[in-house]
Amino acid sequence: MKLRALLAAATAAAALSAGAAAAEQVKIGIAAEPYPPFASLDSAGNWVGWEVEVINAVCAAAELDCVITPVAWDGIIPSLTGQQIDAIMASMSITEERLKTIDFSDPYYNTPAVIVADKSMDIEATPESLAGKIVGIQASTIHQAYAQEYFKDTELKVYQTQDEANQDLFAGRIDATQADSIAMADFVNSDTGGCCEIKGAVADDPAILGRGVGAGVRKGDDALREALNKGIAAILADGTHEKITAKYFTTSIY
Repeated sequence: MKLRALLAAATAAAALSAGAAAAEQVKIGIAAEPYPPFASLDSAGNWVGWEVEVINAVCAAAELDCVITPVAWDGIIPSLTGQQIDAIMASMSITEERLKTIDFSDPYYNTPAVIVADKSMDIEATPESLAGKIVGIQASTIHQAYAQEYFKDTELKVYQTQDEANQDLFAGRIDATQADSIAMADFVNSDTGGCCEIKGAVADDPAILGRGVGAGVRKGDDALREALNKGIAAILADGTHEKITAKYFTTSIY
């Protein structure tokens, strides 16, 4: 009888422990710097945008209690490996270089990298056309890695945020910028970006530009990675991903 009581108590304790673990919040790291239309602060100080809505939908589908946690972009991977956050969902491309440090979920969007310049400039998205030009790029991004590899005869100006590069493009302090096509489509359709246009997509290099955007997790955190995969698959299957996308974009970005 005493043995049964002990076993029952142990089982109850294990169940409580499992329940507590399941109830723990999952800190989803996003870049603290605004990156519209994916993530930015509204007038009330709330994070809004396509990626914010996708994060909430993925977490709901995966039955995860997630809290969005802003982190400076250049410190977001150290914050993950240092356990200040549990996952990264900040338009981070799945690259071989990053896979040496962290793991990724399945992709939840994939868009090309483009060159944007003033409408009056005769520029193409090629190393030859950009030779001798000043190109702005955001630090610690696939675009910086790509530009350093391919634009050998181009002067590169590195910014902490893409918005800073866009502002300098508008002001004429740089000739062009390279960034994600969707983010730049949002810029060129704005009042500030009306000066400029997308000149074309750069030649693809999956080793640098990656295989789409996924959620970054710590090495070995397979349970969270699989839970996020479950959530991503669910919102793709039930139309939620498409419904969110339609609010922000005219075409699919998956």
